[in-house]
Amino acid sequence: MKLKERTATMKLSENTLAILKNFSGINNSILVKSGNKLRTISVAKNILAEAEIIEEFPKNFAIYDLSKFLNNLSLHNNPEIQFENESYLMIKSKGIAGNPRTNRIPFADPEVIISPPDKEISLPTQDICFELQHGVLDTFIKAASVNQIPDLSVIGSGGKVKLVARDKKNDNGEEFHEEVGETDQEFIFNFKVENLKIIPGSYQVVISSKLLSQFINTKYNLTYYIALEPDSTFG
Repeated sequence: MKLKERTATMKLSENTLAILKNFSGINNSILVKSGNKLRTISVAKNILAEAEIIEEFPKNFAIYDLSKFLNNLSLHNNPEIQFENESYLMIKSKGIAGNPRTNRIPFADPEVIISPPDKEISLPTQDICFELQHGVLDTFIKAASVNQIPDLSVIGSGGKVKLVARDKKNDNGEEFHEEVGETDQEFIFNFKVENLKIIPGSYQVVISSKLLSQFINTKYNLTYYIALEPDSTFG
């Protein structure tokens, strides 16, 4: 059976644009592989995100400044992206008077882009699982910002799992709590709020005592792997 050829021209959906915008906050450079998967990793390599999208990219290419690329796309109405050159892509649309409008965006050298390893990532153990309803995590990130709190802890105690936005170094400082599940374990899993660069939504959360977590978005086909802080405890 003959495989369907990937076209050298494509448009990006609103969902894909939202994912790319989010990824730009994790790492403002990206190496895109041919196909329908997007992956990124932070410069510190403590956040990895991957998404499956409805579009298929026709080739491998690298963008050094993803935010600038997205801003250039926003200059167009219903833009098309063309991949007919080995050195750059073209953004094309119709201007206000119907005249052709174009942007040329040069590709970056893939060797200078910090990109995820080819090997698929998985959690070494799955010790704690719970669900975050839409808006919960976003509210905690806002609470941390309002109170200038650097830490978010997932705490298991007394049969309950709760989120706590706090400053671990200040026992008398502001805290923001919410129960999110039940458990028969005792644990304190600590995150830096600055590492929770996640699209707002509902999430299935799995945490490994080996200091790695997984956040699975229930709307987008999108997963984040986020490192825990080394002072986390389990059992």
